[in-house]
Amino acid sequence: MRAINLNGFGGPEVMEWTPTPDPAPGHGEVLIEVAAAGVNRADLLQRQGSYPPPPGASEIVGLEVSGVIAELGDGVHDWQVGDRVCALLSGGGYAERVVVAATQVLAVPDGLDLGAAAGLPEVAATVWSNLVTTAGLHAGQLVLIHGGGSGIGTHAIQLAVTRGARVAVTAGSQQKLERCKELGASVLINYRDDDFVARIRAEVSGAGGPGADIILDNMGAAYLPRNVEALAQHGHLVVIGMQGGVSGELNLAALLGKWGSIHANNVRNRPATGNHSKATIIADLNRQVWPLIADGTIVPVIHAEIPIEDAPEAHRMLDSGETFGKVILRVREI
Repeated sequence: MRAINLNGFGGPEVMEWTPTPDPAPGHGEVLIEVAAAGVNRADLLQRQGSYPPPPGASEIVGLEVSGVIAELGDGVHDWQVGDRVCALLSGGGYAERVVVAATQVLAVPDGLDLGAAAGLPEVAATVWSNLVTTAGLHAGQLVLIHGGGSGIGTHAIQLAVTRGARVAVTAGSQQKLERCKELGASVLINYRDDDFVARIRAEVSGAGGPGADIILDNMGAAYLPRNVEALAQHGHLVVIGMQGGVSGELNLAALLGKWGSIHANNVRNRPATGNHSKATIIADLNRQVWPLIADGTIVPVIHAEIPIEDAPEAHRMLDSGETFGKVILRVREI
């Protein structure tokens, strides 16, 4: 097969579409003929040498794919060759074929294009595990989503709205904010012009007092003090990214005064099975989220679909900050 391999760490130019040994499914795994792969910020970090795959995972970049099952490993009984699927990976997605545990596979709903489906597993797993499992999202809460125009953000807006929450978002342009509004966000904050703490505390009140009950944060250190300020009483700050740095100053007195909680999570390094595992998240998505995707309540938001040979351009596009939703790499038409 062919895959995107790295000839070193650095800019997008280190990615090359080259021959690579074919993978073979082991016990409990399936082999997927890849139709498309989603592009995530974690991919950019891996390319730069800052986010290596967990032990035993493929060194090939890529955390989510869609395609058709081509082969079943021993012990797999819930899937059939030919099934249209998408899958959550620990690596290996930028390739013509990939193997993955059968417990990390989801059926692609009828009528959904495989390109769009490739952008679902990573964002859906991240949003569900952080907003619902970790922070306990429920109706009546106020959720602040930083980076509302990202792949994570566009999915998080829709999921929060379906669960009866009010949604505030930050984004860097009025155009992005208007599109977030179309997805269900009701408090629109341009981070270039507005102080999100002042906006949240002045205009809305969370269930636990002035502030956001849950903050989904992709910035890390740069936003840490202000995120704590913006929390409601008993609020949850969930950090899923570090675009604003890795080391910040935390005012513990402010956090204690709000009985607040800070969580930092990722999906990639979770175990395959057991407590807090990828298998558990996928099972939750299958029961709770996939019916909403099947009936169109939640839709994948795709900014662009690019041939996988042009993966460097896809990375430049995502890094530009001008995207709204997901960037997809098309491997083949199926």
